Amino acid sequence: MRANFIFSEVWIGLRRNLTMTIAVVITVAVGMAMLGVGLMINAQVGMMKGYWDDKVEVSVYLCSKGTAMEACKGKEVSNAQKEALNTLIKSTPGVKEVFYEDQSTAYQNFQKMYATTNKALATATKVEDMPQSFRIKVADPNNYKAVVQAMQGQPGVSQVVDQAQLVGPFFEMLDKLAFYALAVAIILVLAAALLIGNTVRLSAFNRRRETGIMRLVGASNLYIQLPFVMEGVIAGLIGGVFAAIILIVTKVFLFEELGRYLGDQTAQLGWNDVAQTITITMIIGVVICVLASFVTLRRYLRV
Repeated sequence: MRANFIFSEVWIGLRRNLTMTIAVVITVAVGMAMLGVGLMINAQVGMMKGYWDDKVEVSVYLCSKGTAMEACKGKEVSNAQKEALNTLIKSTPGVKEVFYEDQSTAYQNFQKMYATTNKALATATKVEDMPQSFRIKVADPNNYKAVVQAMQGQPGVSQVVDQAQLVGPFFEMLDKLAFYALAVAIILVLAAALLIGNTVRLSAFNRRRETGIMRLVGASNLYIQLPFVMEGVIAGLIGGVFAAIILIVTKVFLFEELGRYLGDQTAQLGWNDVAQTITITMIIGVVICVLASFVTLRRYLRV
């Protein structure tokens, strides 16, 4: 009987404040979705950094015959210069491994990379168009400048390229995106808490006669407050469900597309991470709704 009464009161409250309830659901859904996206971006950035830290290389490109690079002066690197560079690289502090890539190997790697994404470029490129190079793996990916400086200006070197400089701006962009998503989520969570408080306040005002009678017959504070709190919980759960749908769609259309550009499945955000994020956001959404309801009731509902 008591359970039926509580649920009937919850239904009455939701029906009387339908517009406000819908506003709460939408705000909670968007806020929790932004929070979830921020958490997912942070997780993805962490995975990608771990993935690329082991694969980022310093590429020392060698002079080719007839090259337009100013450092080469149109001359091709000699065997003596290649041997001297190999010795210098191996003796440079911070170098973990070094690999020599000839034109044939460079051409094969180039074809694998662009055979499907840019067929015209792959077809037009010939073996003699590819430069020879030394691929250097550094012991500390964050301390590559010493290796780059040691290679620059050496005889037979056309240019030195550090891949960390290429992926660094991308990581910075993702970090900023995650920060802004979390900042917007915090603002929306505060807005949701205010909306919930206002909804509970209106519901308590509309039912002030019923609550007065319940106080007179000796109903406990928890029994009087429970219908209002459950209204907030239901709104939070519905908003959490919509947020979960948004996060699943984001995973499929954003993170899956991003994963296509990564060469390893271990660097992609998995469904376990998405499920964990959904669980966290739903719990946070419900807790916020419960706390906002309790705080509002203690202030506006005299029990």
